[in-house]
Amino acid sequence: MSTGTPDAIRDRIEAELTGPLSAQGLDVEAVEITPVAKRRMLRVAVDKDGGVTLDDVAEATREVSRVLDESDVMGEQPYTLEVTSRGVDRPLTLPRHWRRNAQRLVKVTLASGEVLTGRIVECDDTAAQLDVSGRRRAVGYAEVKKAMVQIEFNRPGAKEA
Repeated sequence: MSTGTPDAIRDRIEAELTGPLSAQGLDVEAVEITPVAKRRMLRVAVDKDGGVTLDDVAEATREVSRVLDESDVMGEQPYTLEVTSRGVDRPLTLPRHWRRNAQRLVKVTLASGEVLTGRIVECDDTAAQLDVSGRRRAVGYAEVKKAMVQIEFNRPGAKEA
């Protein structure tokens, strides 16, 4: 049976899911447990290079269910499972998030308080190069307080995609 703080339970669930989902080429991006009446809602967000398809989500859902059924991490209390893609509303916090959003427009708040809006031109494990109003700007991930993808309805190159 599951015991411990909500954070400890969430961390244990993430640890149990990381290996099996990694074998499917997926990264566990977030695990959230929310009380809903007498049940709990378990949301698992996954992502991969090239994006997550509906088939990926279906396979991940089956794998998450299997892992949780074989584990006692959720205890005896009933829960509802939701597996989803990472979504654009989550902040860019890891180098892979930046890489997977190459050519997207991002709004970045630096630790200094400066706010930049630019397109990710390229990135590596320590920094991203942004095109900010036609000028390149290097942004080290260590300098970033918050970074979010901006929704574009008429994104350049979107017709070709």
